[in-house]
Amino acid sequence: MSPVRSLARVLLSGIFLAGGVRQLRSPEQYVQRAKPVTDRLTPLLERAAPTLPSDTETLVRVNGAAHLAGGLLLATGHFTRPVSLLLAGSMVPTTLAGHPFWTHDDPETRTGQQVHFMKNLGLIGGLLLAAADTHGRPSLRWRAGHRIGHSRRSVQRAVRTARRETRLAVRSAAAARRLPG
Repeated sequence: MSPVRSLARVLLSGIFLAGGVRQLRSPEQYVQRAKPVTDRLTPLLERAAPTLPSDTETLVRVNGAAHLAGGLLLATGHFTRPVSLLLAGSMVPTTLAGHPFWTHDDPETRTGQQVHFMKNLGLIGGLLLAAADTHGRPSLRWRAGHRIGHSRRSVQRAVRTARRETRLAVRSAAAARRLPG
């Protein structure tokens, strides 16, 4: 594993580790900002999975746990591709709830929120790159296609061999019938 990849993952995971711990320790400071987004998501969650909790504080804690666990896995290099996708997906509601710059009238506040919004978009981009990174190895899609192509060629080779063997057997049987005996 290259040192650059390792360092990049550790640096990228830092914000998730710190944010996850903060959300787990004191979710109440995030509840007010998250409420508009969770109010929109709650009907979808109740339809999709009625047994899951839908109150804002619990969802903030779940998001914090996802960020903490995902940050740890990303930093240690375990399950980096799926964890990166999980973190990128969790950043969408986090960004919408945390930095709605379009709701602010004060130009200074609006600019500050817009900077944080764009920073989060950059984090999502970095996470998508980490999700696509195969560490120099071929992707699963390529390996599956290559395996299928290899299997197809093997079957075609076996069919050609069977046909050739059949033709030889037919010729041998015909030649054996023609022999006096």
